[in-house]
Amino acid sequence: MTETGFQPETLDLDPPPVAPERDLMSKFDALIGERQRLLDTGVTDPFAIVMDEVRSPTQAVIAGRETILLGTYNYMGMTFDPDVIQAGKDALDRFGSGTNGSRMLNGTFRDHMEVEQALRDFYGVSGAIVFSTGYMANLGMISTLAGKGEYVILDADSHASIYDGCAQGNAEIVRFRHNSVEDLDKRLGRLPKEPGKLVVLEGVYSMLGDVAPLKEMVAVAKKHGAMVLSDEAHSMGFYGPNGRGVYEEQGCDVDFVIGTFSKSVGTVGGFCVSDHPKFEAIRLACRAYIFTASLPPSVVATAATSIRKLQFAHNKRRQLWDNARHLHGGLTQLGFRLGTATPDSAIIAIILDDQEQAVAMWQALLDAGLYVNMARPPATPAGTYLLRCSLCAEHTIEQLDRVLVMFANAGRTVGAIG
Repeated sequence: MTETGFQPETLDLDPPPVAPERDLMSKFDALIGERQRLLDTGVTDPFAIVMDEVRSPTQAVIAGRETILLGTYNYMGMTFDPDVIQAGKDALDRFGSGTNGSRMLNGTFRDHMEVEQALRDFYGVSGAIVFSTGYMANLGMISTLAGKGEYVILDADSHASIYDGCAQGNAEIVRFRHNSVEDLDKRLGRLPKEPGKLVVLEGVYSMLGDVAPLKEMVAVAKKHGAMVLSDEAHSMGFYGPNGRGVYEEQGCDVDFVIGTFSKSVGTVGGFCVSDHPKFEAIRLACRAYIFTASLPPSVVATAATSIRKLQFAHNKRRQLWDNARHLHGGLTQLGFRLGTATPDSAIIAIILDDQEQAVAMWQALLDAGLYVNMARPPATPAGTYLLRCSLCAEHTIEQLDRVLVMFANAGRTVGAIG
């Protein structure tokens, strides 16, 4: 017996066998292989396009080639507006390149207050909170509004940021069939009456460009005592008399409106606006607002100036809708299968047979000098492969006529049209 009481001869001094190292990246092998097989066909990587130069809201240089841009969300063409650019330059000179802090600490500058006031004026509401991105606006608001024991009810085709907001929170999640008022009503009717409920909707869905029947859905939500959050990212600026979104166009009374600066506003950032009297409490509870750096002053200065101008951008709104009708009508005449039967939004989706056809047509268009988005599952509904066009108020009819010729040639080459 030793002083410690252990018998040395009974100890197993051999180290235990070491388990083979688990490579956390191995789960991505199938994804890596699929991408490599795509590149082996000789096409450009559709998800790694580099803009060598951007010359206007509708023109860029890609791989040394003059290219028409029909795959950005620059709906109102504000990225090159002289007043917007000057506001950013002035703020950069006055406040420097960044805030180095969160909004709760040292990250609130004069222009953060100004852009939130611009949003209150634009939407005619009492409350506005700006987030660092539109993604974080959904992430923060949904996870903060609905807590444990409460419910979030969302469209099955909701954006990833909405799903991620649900995942970060503790609420129970209920999905209903895409744009189905009947299914929303049925699922709300099955829930207990007492817990709080948040119905999350989108004015325009970003893949197909289809519009939600918000008026009917909001009526159903209110019937069941639920609050409503409407994401108007793809409708702000040009839907409704004041450009506030689909909810304004359809005359809906929603509790919260989510939006982004990265589309019609022409910069980056996200926001939520509301008339709820307790809305400011969100700043004290929302992790996506409290624990992240605030936007640079030059960014919020450009956003504030852009939003002020969008209030009176009636001609731009008309031009964007004219452009949507022109392109949708031309593509329909050519025989393409489109995501919507009518030009419901600034997004026009061309549905294709499979990934091979979608990639081949995307490449043919790029080679001809046209950039559009290629989209595939999981970003799209299962089995759906499409090319997505996003129109801009700055596109000219001459440009769109050239675009239609490019689509005609590419579509015939890959067999998408006769």
